Amino acid sequence: MRKSFRAGAVAMLAAAAMLTAGCSGTSGTDAGSANDPNQKVELTYWAWAPNLDKVVEVWNEKNPNIHVTVNKQDGGDPAVTKLLTAVKAGSGAPDLIQAEYQKIPTLVAADALADLSGTEANETKSHFPEGVWDSVTLGGDALYAVPQDTGPMVFYYRADIFEKLGLSVPTTWDEYAQAAKAVHAADPEAYLGTFSSNDAGWFTGMAQQAGASWWGVDGDAWSVNIDEDPTNKVAEYWGGLVEEGTIDNKPMYTPEWNTALNTGKQVGWLSAAWGPGVLSGNAGATAGLWKVAPMPQWDASKPSTGNWGGSSTAVTTQSKNAEAAAKFATWLNTDPEAVQALVKETGVYPADNAGAKSALTAAPEFFSHQPDFYEVVADAAQNVGSFTYGPNVNVAFNAYNDQFAKAAQAKQKSAFSDAVKSMQQVTVEDLKQTGFTVK
Repeated sequence: MRKSFRAGAVAMLAAAAMLTAGCSGTSGTDAGSANDPNQKVELTYWAWAPNLDKVVEVWNEKNPNIHVTVNKQDGGDPAVTKLLTAVKAGSGAPDLIQAEYQKIPTLVAADALADLSGTEANETKSHFPEGVWDSVTLGGDALYAVPQDTGPMVFYYRADIFEKLGLSVPTTWDEYAQAAKAVHAADPEAYLGTFSSNDAGWFTGMAQQAGASWWGVDGDAWSVNIDEDPTNKVAEYWGGLVEEGTIDNKPMYTPEWNTALNTGKQVGWLSAAWGPGVLSGNAGATAGLWKVAPMPQWDASKPSTGNWGGSSTAVTTQSKNAEAAAKFATWLNTDPEAVQALVKETGVYPADNAGAKSALTAAPEFFSHQPDFYEVVADAAQNVGSFTYGPNVNVAFNAYNDQFAKAAQAKQKSAFSDAVKSMQQVTVEDLKQTGFTVK
């Protein structure tokens, strides 16, 4: 499969419509595409979003001939591993799966996802931000999923502490560094943020904002572009703040981090649109004290942001009713009633532009004092740049965890630069060892 996927990647770059014949990625789309409207179709959907079955009930009531059953999975990596095992065995795969954006290249390389470019799903491009659409097309003409939710990054901060210290909300990274120094100088136990060495997705979003795209197709090969200017700029920036001691070097989501959120020692958080759920769950007593703002910018004249998290609805190559599955995936992620139900039942930030605007008319309860909360997030969502993931994203993310944990402990700017170089080396070597051509 790897050989045909490489050829397919090249074909996508050349604007071809699908992977080469050696890959059966579109066979599922053809199979069962001419369904008799009076014939009942049963579809299975592997997903982990909470209460998704309640959303699917809406579909089932309106579409008795295409019945969808949600099979709850553990999420992310376990679901992907389970699907890859089923595809390799030739049986047991579902019709649809909730697929995180960074896992799509891995699933395509394993011939697990059908190409939906010949279905109605291909007509949904205008519903989504360009960067999100690129995530499900791999920058080519094939379509491997319909975007569901997204995580545009923003800046959460304690407005009461900013006011007390007379600080303005930083609009550039230089201003963020100055604000970080002021916060820490006023209270040696307080920090504006932390560098988290166990959140590769967070760092990826930061690099994406700076213009990074870690993988790409170059001629007949994959390219790995981690050790380049955008990522190095981000690493050196955070390494410098950690070395100075003005930013904490502890991971997020620890008991210590939660305590800092509750006590005002963690004064800001660079996170994603789903941040209110974390803040309300981990620091509920601070409701009404936080506000949201755009991420600080590298170039204020060219606003950009990164993406942290998000997933899509994909159809597997083993589905015998791929056209019906694509019809459901399209409805789930673009129909106004469906998107409204997704927001209500699962709490996601929908990728659908119009759906997000119509479904999110009131700020989250935790931010009820900031009526324009979702306007800030919506603006950020439109500024997410394109970012190409590769077929060995797990290897790169594990390398991040290993190398940046050492750098954070060393508290040396040079160690952060070295960590980027190590990520590049590990990722390239793994691609070569697993049979991909790398340039």
